[in-house]
Amino acid sequence: MTTPAQRRIQSDTLAGYVTYYSPTGRRFGLRTSDEREFTVHLASNAVSRIVRNLGDDYRDTTADTVDMLAEGRFVFAYGILYEWEGGSRFDAKEITFPEETRGQYVFEHPNWWVQQATAIADFYLRGQFPDGVYDWRGFRTHLTLSGTHLPDFAGGDVRQETDTISRLVYGLSTAYLLTGKDRFLEAAEAGTLYLREHMRVDDQADGITYWYHGIDITSSGHRPVFASEFGDDFDAIPMYEQIYALAGPTQTFRITGDPRILEDIDRTSALFQKYFRDPVRGGFFSHLDPITLDPNADSLGRNRARKNWNSVGDHAPAYLINAYLATGRSDFAALLEETADTIVERFPDEPNSPFVQERFHADWSPDRTWGWQQDRAVVGHNLKIAWNLTRIKALFDKPEYATTAEHIAEIMPAVGSDGLRGGWLDVVERQPDPDSGIHRMVWHDRKAWWQQEQAILAYLILAGTTGDPEQLRLGREAAAFYNAFFLDYQDGGVYFNVLASGIPYLLGTERLKGSHAMAGYHALELCYLAATYTGLLLSNDPITLHFKPRPEDLPDQVLRVAPDLLPAGTVELTRVWVDDQPYQNFDGKALTVRLPRGDEPVRVRVELEPATMRLRMRTSFDGGTAHVVCHGVIDAAELSKFRRILAEVMAATPRRVEFHLCEVGGMCRPAINELLFQRTKAGLDVDFVIVGCALPDVADALLATDAFLLAGGDECNHD
Repeated sequence: MTTPAQRRIQSDTLAGYVTYYSPTGRRFGLRTSDEREFTVHLASNAVSRIVRNLGDDYRDTTADTVDMLAEGRFVFAYGILYEWEGGSRFDAKEITFPEETRGQYVFEHPNWWVQQATAIADFYLRGQFPDGVYDWRGFRTHLTLSGTHLPDFAGGDVRQETDTISRLVYGLSTAYLLTGKDRFLEAAEAGTLYLREHMRVDDQADGITYWYHGIDITSSGHRPVFASEFGDDFDAIPMYEQIYALAGPTQTFRITGDPRILEDIDRTSALFQKYFRDPVRGGFFSHLDPITLDPNADSLGRNRARKNWNSVGDHAPAYLINAYLATGRSDFAALLEETADTIVERFPDEPNSPFVQERFHADWSPDRTWGWQQDRAVVGHNLKIAWNLTRIKALFDKPEYATTAEHIAEIMPAVGSDGLRGGWLDVVERQPDPDSGIHRMVWHDRKAWWQQEQAILAYLILAGTTGDPEQLRLGREAAAFYNAFFLDYQDGGVYFNVLASGIPYLLGTERLKGSHAMAGYHALELCYLAATYTGLLLSNDPITLHFKPRPEDLPDQVLRVAPDLLPAGTVELTRVWVDDQPYQNFDGKALTVRLPRGDEPVRVRVELEPATMRLRMRTSFDGGTAHVVCHGVIDAAELSKFRRILAEVMAATPRRVEFHLCEVGGMCRPAINELLFQRTKAGLDVDFVIVGCALPDVADALLATDAFLLAGGDECNHD
């Protein structure tokens, strides 16, 4: 008999693909992302659910669990692992399905990330401005789990950190880009103005702008905090703080074109060039002495004459790509190219380590003794490099950018992901343990929200630009883990960290939803770019973006609306509205809108589509009549989109559905069957009508069902 000392019982999560299901044995096979095979037993009281979004109701599927455990389906199984000498058994208590049906991941619905962005942005508005007045004097760096100010920080003396405000401004501006909801832009513009008035130093004599670490709010006013008081950067001016001070204002500038913000970007860039740049060996130093602005000052201690990932690579995602998207300026493009060239040349470290080198001395020799980092890797920084090199490659098509990005993406899963449970790890040793070959975790095996974001975006953009199915699989798995475990349905927002199994970790500063490290930036950046990459590169769905500039603030009244750095010819601008009226003065290929002259802000809504979109479907409602306009081919590859949009139309319970099929070049039999099925479900008092002409074989096939009316219309020519 096995003794108690030989037994082990623990709870855990398994993530993988169903390989078989045995109804009589109530068990199924599961293959994890790293190719391990398990037998999962369904406990008699097991429950199941579909991953839901913020704002959605719980989606219980317990009664359908058996039928949903189909081969190839991706699942999370949480349960109890029993181990004894000579055997083991995993009893699943909860099954979570990221797919509604096989291959139909919930987060690939066009509205998924837009809805999530709205919920997260509203969470921060409620927390920081509970009275609905966007007065940033009331902003607090720290927010509780439920989104309220900490009692310890509600008195007369509080600190507001510049970067935390800027990150939240970025998130709110991004939410406006996706949703067009005025409250987000109003709060973002107020926050940008607050940063300019209270956190900014405009040195006219030196021609530069720099930003305070923060300000302390007291009963008698406020006191600027010049040098950083964060532990890693104490009594210095760190480059990353100056970089992230630009993040929020630059994203706001994309929407409004405010020339004051552009001047701040330019003058802060002058600070980078004049004081942080290494004119001899290239790159940027990580810290300056606050008195002399000298990166070589002895007072900097361990930060003297150092360079790191943040001082070199963080320019691109934090502000530089967005500044280029808004202006198209060659100097911004040149710095992006220089940044990518430096990363490719200096950061990869094979064969010494699969992880990039993140810290350097002035001469670019590795610094493997600095502070907490030592010879350790931040997994998310590796993924961030793969993501941003892929973006910059769209502007400068250098093969070394693609080679480096794709190689990082190829080697990271084995050393930086949790192939058993899903998700991505935090900080690990750059060198493997000589006995096990494992890159040991430095502090814990928890998973941070921002590192999941880097994985999702890296693999989605790679999958969309290379067509590699392995990259798509990894992107979907990362998005599935994030959406299954990081969304806080009770209090709102997203969790900072979860345990390895996906259970939220709610201790210390990681319990907070607002802190030095967290302010909505990464969560809302993820919503925006996941929607962009999924729709425009993977699912062939249009995306809608919103802007609100003063035309006279834009050179030649030209508004640039490119959603991100994507390969040339990937995206087209197909429709524009100005102040809610259709507008035609735009360049679909250049992704620009020439606005009418005027001194007042105008609301600009744009629709962007994949250039190779095979099926375009647009729906509208006129009273009880739904109009479904189709362009392209409705074949097996487009069937899921056709079914989804048709189901959404029917959910509105129209009395009449008019199908405009003049531009349909072909319709497969399953699509015709779907129409017939929906027609039957709608009932006899709902008319399905073919409006205008259609290809003869399409019209004949539909009319042969005896379920459709033919309304006729203008003559059309079909090739």
